[in-house]
Order: sequence, then structure tokens, then C-alpha cells
Amino acid sequence: PGCATTPITERKQLKIYPEPFINKQAAFMYKNMIKRSKLSNDQKQLDEIIEIGQVMIKAIDYYFKKVNKPNPTANFKWEYNLIDSKMVNAFCFPGGKIGVFTGILEYTKNKDGLAILMGHEIAHAVAKHGVERMSRALAVEAGFAIVNVVTGGTAGQTRQVIGETTGMDIVDVTLMKAHGRQQESEADYMGLVFASMGGYDLNESVGLWKRMYKKNKKKEPPQFLSTHPSSKNRILKLRGWIPEVYKKFPKIV
Repeated sequence: PGCATTPITERKQLKIYPEPFINKQAAFMYKNMIKRSKLSNDQKQLDEIIEIGQVMIKAIDYYFKKVNKPNPTANFKWEYNLIDSKMVNAFCFPGGKIGVFTGILEYTKNKDGLAILMGHEIAHAVAKHGVERMSRALAVEAGFAIVNVVTGGTAGQTRQVIGETTGMDIVDVTLMKAHGRQQESEADYMGLVFASMGGYDLNESVGLWKRMYKKNKKKEPPQFLSTHPSSKNRILKLRGWIPEVYKKFPKIV
């Protein structure tokens, strides 16, 4: 019953947490976060963020009607906020709650770069990555508990010894972080799809990640210790995907 398929990429995924519950919690967290944050008074920039979001939302709706499949964002209540902060980040909580920190605008540079960034964040929500992460964490820990019982506690002891020796949780490194990187790559691809259907320049994705690589140079952890692909790998994959995405998902007029 928990088996599902990711839109666009059609990857099999596990979803055992109820989505309405996740969306409700996300909306509560978003409301509190915005209440505590300093919002930017740059209305022109916020209007651009809203415009890009609405273009992509319309394109997503059109696409799913065209392929005769249910729109995974049909019940989303979209919100947009520009947060005045040096933090180099953006997000889209489950249910369509978008936040962009002003610190990342230095790296998006222009409207197309911002569209690439927003496409990536919107993709996380469209693909239900939040629901999947919580479902997977529950399944992995439950599965490990069973293995630990079957092995008479050996599995748990081994996990503890490795953790104490290396400072790393072997289950987290081998399963959870690897899955996080898979979701990030999927969001990169789907973000290109949404940007392409919205009519934005996909080549800006390479420019964006080149700038991010320059910023994070010598600060990025080894890829296997991160939930994100390395900037170099991201750039290589994006370059390979761009011609395919332009061909398969042209601009929706």
C-alpha cells in the first residue's frame, strides 16, 4: 500500500506517512518561521519570485492534464516569502510553502537562475520527498530493529561500535544520505523540466552551480558524507540533461 511512483521520473518510492498530516505540520512550521523571520521589503524581487512560481504552477497543471494524470500539486496552498538573511538557501515545504533567502540572490544572478533554483525546490514538493524521507526513516529503523532481534543484538552492537569509532552512523551513511543524494538529483532534473516548460534558460543551471562550487570550494564534505551531490557532479549531470529536457519538455505556451 505504501508503494508509489514519483511524477515525471517515475521512480518507485515508499510513502507510508499520510500526506495531509505532513502538509499540515509543514504549514504550521512555515507560519512560525515566517513570523520569526525578518522579511525583505524588496517588493520587486518578491513579485519576480511569485511570477516565476505561478508560471511553473500553471505549466505543471497543464502538463498533467495533457498526460491525463492527476496533478500532485492540486491540493497545495502556495505561499511565497522573501526572507532578509545572508543565508544562501531557499526551500519549498510540503504543500507549496516557498521561502527564498536574500543571500542566495547573489548566486542566482538573474531571473533564469532564480527560476532554476525555484524549480529545484518546487520539485521536492511535487515529488513528495518530505513524505518519502519520513516514510523511509520509519521503515529503515523498523527494519534494523528486526535485524537486531534476529541477530541477537549483534547488529545493534556493531552499529554502536562503528559509531563510537568513526563518529558516523553506518545506517545513515549507507542508506539515508545516499537516498538524500538521489532525491536531490531527482529535484535537479525535475527542476530543469519545470523551468523548461516555463520558458526559462536551462543553461543558467550550470552557471548557478559553478558559482555555488566557487563559494563552497574546499568546504564541501566528501559526497558520501553528504545528503547532496557534489557541485562538480551536479554540473556534469545538468549539462547532460539539458538537451534531453528541452526536447522532451518544451516551453508550454
